[in-house]
Amino acid sequence: MLGMFSPNRVVSPNAMKLIGLGWAVSFLLVWFFSPFQVLPRPGEVLSALQRLWAEEGLSRELWSSVLSNGEALMISTVLSLGLSYLTVLPVMRPVVATLCKGRFLSLVGFSLVFTLLLGGGHILKTSLLVFGMSVFYLTSMSSVIAAIPKGDFDHARTLRMKEWRVVWEVVVRGTLDKAFEVMRQNAAIGWMMLTMVEGISRSEGGIGVMLIDQNKYFHLPEVFAIQLVFVTVGLVQDYLIGLVRLAMCPYADLTLERT
Repeated sequence: MLGMFSPNRVVSPNAMKLIGLGWAVSFLLVWFFSPFQVLPRPGEVLSALQRLWAEEGLSRELWSSVLSNGEALMISTVLSLGLSYLTVLPVMRPVVATLCKGRFLSLVGFSLVFTLLLGGGHILKTSLLVFGMSVFYLTSMSSVIAAIPKGDFDHARTLRMKEWRVVWEVVVRGTLDKAFEVMRQNAAIGWMMLTMVEGISRSEGGIGVMLIDQNKYFHLPEVFAIQLVFVTVGLVQDYLIGLVRLAMCPYADLTLERT
């Protein structure tokens, strides 16, 4: 157990579970006995969660948000991967590099432009989410593709592959596991952005609208309860994408260790 306090030490999985359990218990103790009276206690948060779920339609709003985020994630994934793979063409590299700079733009400033172009409602919310996730996904995947070693391309050419076959084998299939990993990161970004986007387009409701309303009236137990739901759903989403990655790319986590 003393190894956990030494740098660069490898500890067993059971030791890591104990460390995680210790931190969780410590966090709960701090929460229970926090000197800050403004923070709601766990019992208050659980009561608020039960009330929101039973009386104020939290389950319905949550389902609406999950569907919107899932739709935006799929669209942004297809768009970003397609543009990233096109960076094998020199003519597309300046276009993709310019689009990557969109990660510095604020969605609040562009909401009016999106509204004038697309109208409001579901399409506005989805478009804002797609834009917000795509620029980050595109940036990450472009870097992944640019970092492919030249030796991988040369190896494929020695197998007498045509250039587009090289693209398929090395760029598309060769980075599939990393594409799923980048998707996990951008799914989290999209889930975090959801509150802001649903606040801009409130017509469909959603858990983000509920959070904004509760925060507006300083209902702190309700705010903490909704945040707890946010974290839980986000972790489940991350875990499910990880399972799909493992099923599609079982080789991704292989090492040189022998059993």
